[in-house]
Amino acid sequence: MALIYLMKYRGEASNGPRRWRLAMGALMLMTGLAACGKKEQAAGGPPSMPPLPVSFVEMQIQKVPTLIETVGQVEGSKDVQVHARVSGILEKRHYQEGTTVKAGAVLFTIERTPFEIALEQARAGLVQAKANLEQAKREADRLQPLVAEKAVSQKELDDATSTFKSAEAAVTTSAAAVRNAELKLSYTKVTAPISGVTGRAQYSEGNLIAVGGDASLLTTLQAVDPIWVRFSFSESELVKLRQAAGKTQVKLILPDGSLYDGVGKLNFTASTIDPKTGTVAMRAEFTNPKLSLLPGQFVRVQAAVGERDAYLVPQAAVSQTEQGKVLFTVSTDNTVAPKPVETAGWLGHDWIVTKGLAPGDRVITNNLMKLRPGAPVVPMAGDVAAGHDPAKPAAK
Repeated sequence: MALIYLMKYRGEASNGPRRWRLAMGALMLMTGLAACGKKEQAAGGPPSMPPLPVSFVEMQIQKVPTLIETVGQVEGSKDVQVHARVSGILEKRHYQEGTTVKAGAVLFTIERTPFEIALEQARAGLVQAKANLEQAKREADRLQPLVAEKAVSQKELDDATSTFKSAEAAVTTSAAAVRNAELKLSYTKVTAPISGVTGRAQYSEGNLIAVGGDASLLTTLQAVDPIWVRFSFSESELVKLRQAAGKTQVKLILPDGSLYDGVGKLNFTASTIDPKTGTVAMRAEFTNPKLSLLPGQFVRVQAAVGERDAYLVPQAAVSQTEQGKVLFTVSTDNTVAPKPVETAGWLGHDWIVTKGLAPGDRVITNNLMKLRPGAPVVPMAGDVAAGHDPAKPAAK
């Protein structure tokens, strides 16, 4: 056909070289297409991709804990508001906000001078009261023998005795005033009642602090080691927890998906069920030596309430689709075979797969984006995700 086209326009070449060049180009294009068609026909179809090397994990059924999961919030095991107990000018803040302090550490200093003066006045009053007491005692002792000699009346002795007892009471009152003045002076140093993490200071140096109400609040302290996590479980989950009494372990999944290094213990379970949500409030305690957990943080709470037979599959091997979770396996003829699965949460960095797998299934753990159902693969021994060496092909 191309030859006819060329002969047709050869006679018209005199009309211009442009048509002749077009004719030659069409002939070359058709010749190339024909050659490509012959090559594909000789090969029996389009060229196929080489088998893709993949790593896999061979599945074996094992005992895994039965988990129930919910969202929890971290809170300090102690949450203390630090208030000023005397009024005065705030002279100095001694801590850095947001840092950890020990119990008894000085946090703020309130102006001491007015309270030092009040203490001196109280001490002077005590000295005066003691002097009056000594005088009253001498007077009562002097009149005592005179009454027996009838040199003075009984009334005079009674009056002297009453004065002596009043002087004793005055000494006691003055001593209490001294103690009260000393106590108020000590309150000018605001100390940490517990060890914990400090909050933001409500006042800066130079402010007048008034005692009473929220105006006296200086900062807050939260104890974070140990630390608490509040959460709630449904009625059915509560039944499972009770059935696993004494065997319940509480673990945390951090916001980045990692497992918190530590196991918690339940230290509170509400005695009633919230009628609005149908859940029961609970709380667990965790050690927090590295301060990895912070008050107010949201975490996922997992509680183990028994054991079940299941498979552990690396997280990277499981894909989420509109129809559910799917993973790819290596079939007996070394091709890709997708399998829908059902999961029951995480255990460490693995999915707990309860349905869809069989012992001996080879689950592919890498190159998932390149896989297609039925595509040939070269399975490699080991699991890249787990850090094993996949350098050699798996034995057939």
